[in-house]
Amino acid sequence: MSNANNDKLVQAVNEFKKSLNGQTISIHGKEYATVALRVAIARRVLGTSLDIVTKIISIDKETVVMQADIFIDGKHVSTGHAEENRKASRINTTSALECGESSAVGRALAFCAFISDGIASAEEVSTAIEQQDKKIQSALKDLNSVSHAGNFKEWISKNKVFLSELKANNPMIYTDFMEKFTTVKTHLQTRGVI
Repeated sequence: MSNANNDKLVQAVNEFKKSLNGQTISIHGKEYATVALRVAIARRVLGTSLDIVTKIISIDKETVVMQADIFIDGKHVSTGHAEENRKASRINTTSALECGESSAVGRALAFCAFISDGIASAEEVSTAIEQQDKKIQSALKDLNSVSHAGNFKEWISKNKVFLSELKANNPMIYTDFMEKFTTVKTHLQTRGVI
């Protein structure tokens, strides 16, 4: 890569690192910069010099494999890959291609140094999201099986820490969960269970 391209990349990475404060998402105690933030800063600094090319490597009823290549002024800088399983999460059942594309772009940008030691890898984030989704589904299933007021209080006690962490770390998912919780609670109240 020529010095001009290298200078542009260094400038973009420096701008990215300056912009992290307050812009990351905490997952399991590590800070994660979203792909959107990485792309926005790279595009803002590099403008039309930046070209992100994505392609499907393979796709079938179970998995999608995506590739993203980063070019600066027509020179190849990095490549990122991502594999998404359609059964891994609720989101992947309908949007595995989109999730794979975003992950591949995020990894390609990470290989350009749009990352620091304190930012979680895509693998950690994917695992955290999958585990969080399983906990949410399990909590809702347990709530639906409440048979009396004592069970309900036990459910609240059992899930208090999880819900507190969910509220702090992912307010959007927490809000969605609380809508479902309210629906189930109302149903239990209507049936006279609680």
